[in-house]
Amino acid sequence: QAEEELKAAWSQQARQLREMESRERLLRSDMQQAGEQLESFKTRVMQVCSPSAAGSTGKPVTEQQVIEKIRQISDENKQSHEREKSLQRELSSRLAKEREVSANIKVFKNSLQKLQ
Repeated sequence: QAEEELKAAWSQQARQLREMESRERLLRSDMQQAGEQLESFKTRVMQVCSPSAAGSTGKPVTEQQVIEKIRQISDENKQSHEREKSLQRELSSRLAKEREVSANIKVFKNSLQKLQ
């Protein structure tokens, strides 16, 4: 009976080992696929960010290159927004001055008509 129990336990452990090996193969395959997807994503990001830089060296694009390019684009975007705000302030100021000049011209015209 002890021999039967040992055989059953060994059989169960062998089955568990085969299942673990199978899961390990699946995980390795998933990991490889995820790595390939990451490389593809990095290359696509670099192509969008800087078409001339992506793939021009023939080397895979590094995470650091992608991060730096995204930071550069973010900085450029901030600068663009600041410039837009500055231009909007300048435009508002000029419009206010134009309204003031227009109002002064009306007053001047009215005064001139009264004098005539």
